[in-house]
Amino acid sequence: MKAFEANNYPVFTLFNNRWGLVTAGTADAFNACTLSWGSLGTIWGGPGQGRPIVTIYVHPDRYTHTFLRNNDRFTVSFFPETCRKALEYLGSHSGRKENKIAAAGLTPIFLENGVAYEEATLTFVCRKLYEGPFAQEGLADEIGKGIYASREPHWVFVGEILEAREKAD
Repeated sequence: MKAFEANNYPVFTLFNNRWGLVTAGTADAFNACTLSWGSLGTIWGGPGQGRPIVTIYVHPDRYTHTFLRNNDRFTVSFFPETCRKALEYLGSHSGRKENKIAAAGLTPIFLENGVAYEEATLTFVCRKLYEGPFAQEGLADEIGKGIYASREPHWVFVGEILEAREKAD
């Protein structure tokens, strides 16, 4: 039997290798941040009836966290490698004092249920089903006493995928 290697399975490469961009808010006020932690799957339904979901993890220090908490919808977008510099910029700037989307050179598309981007090759439009912080007591020791030894845990956001928008790379 072949050993499991996550990077050999395309669904795992989306967040880990290509990163994602979560965006929450409205055309009047929105923010985005780069993600490398996330998952896709199904939940809350019987066999063949589970809701398709995306799960993302955002630290409360991120400005986008406020937008995720205050809005019922969000998008998760993936981009071609040519947008890597833009994603790096969006992951290292807040957006509190600048229009970081414009500074990164991305073109927002305002949808009824969120914000997508002209440059994105795949965007999931999501309705928030769950939000909450990781419980410190539920974390394995190497995580709780490692990553979160001196900082507040990330929050988990689970979104039901309402629409998938795809275009060629």
